[in-house]
Amino acid sequence: MKVRLFDYNLPKELIAQKQIKPRDHSRLLIVDRKSRKIEHAHFFELPKYLQSGDVLVFNNSKVFPARIRFDQGRKEIFLLKDLGAGRWEAMGRKLEKNVQDTRYNFQINSKLKYQIIKKLDDGHWEIKFNLQGNKFREWLEKYGETPLPPYIKVKDSKKIRADYQTIFAKNEGSVAAPTAGLHFTKRILRELKKKGIKMEFVTLHVGAGTFQPVKTENIEEHKLHEEFVVLDKATAKRLNQYKKEGRRIIAVGTTSCRTLEAVSKLSKISEVSKISKSSKNEYKVAAGSRWVNIFIYPGYKFKFVDGLITNFHLPKSSLLMLVSALAGRKFILDTYQLAVKKKYRFYSFGDGMLIK
Repeated sequence: MKVRLFDYNLPKELIAQKQIKPRDHSRLLIVDRKSRKIEHAHFFELPKYLQSGDVLVFNNSKVFPARIRFDQGRKEIFLLKDLGAGRWEAMGRKLEKNVQDTRYNFQINSKLKYQIIKKLDDGHWEIKFNLQGNKFREWLEKYGETPLPPYIKVKDSKKIRADYQTIFAKNEGSVAAPTAGLHFTKRILRELKKKGIKMEFVTLHVGAGTFQPVKTENIEEHKLHEEFVVLDKATAKRLNQYKKEGRRIIAVGTTSCRTLEAVSKLSKISEVSKISKSSKNEYKVAAGSRWVNIFIYPGYKFKFVDGLITNFHLPKSSLLMLVSALAGRKFILDTYQLAVKKKYRFYSFGDGMLIK
């Protein structure tokens, strides 16, 4: 399937540059993927469009200040993956290259120095810092910058650091926010609980690959970046019970969706049922922590997820392909065209969509 089939025109003025205040006053486009019915609402009305017994699965990963600018802004290190012992996989801009020795060759400020260890795949670098652990985290909190997407233009990322974080962010490790979760407020969470809607949390640390376009002509040739996911045993047990009871599992964001689908596997009972020509297979999620790189595009058969809350995504992006896999490419692109006409706000700080 060609990447160009996932293109659409978006006026620049519809790319949201800041978060709506309060968060839950963003707009919400409701899509019924079976009846093709579309409704327009606001996010604070979300509980009205869900049923008692539904299960919302959130990503509780926390964004950390992964961007380090220095030398009066001319140089940059973008942290991607903690390799341990002060070593990081990172992207670099205007860094001294091919420098490998045991000393800390280059200075960022009076407290932080680094050395370039080696070049990695995709233009990345292995970099070692003289600080590590809590001391390095403390330095990042003071001097690091929030890694905002390139389409958000702000002079000081620290001023909107709190806006680019969900209210339930807990486990640090993402370099991009799980943006569907940005709409939620404590008030909405209380209303969801009051209505009998279950809420569960998984962790997927979002990598910089979420910003990267699909560069291959055919989507089947694209390889998605690896992401680290964590699903604890208690949560997995509850989710499997909910699925067995026939409840709707609604992922809050494409990151939660990828997590659930990546850790789903056919149960042994279902394998027996398949042999006996049973009409329904039972999938279960497996607890644990692991690196995954699941790429979901049209033709994919969802194993665990029944619905999705998400934002509006970039043209020709892997995230738009995931949404198209759930609701159909043509229908989603038609819906996006309608959203443009209705002047919905797009991307990270934009409006939301409920696909059920």
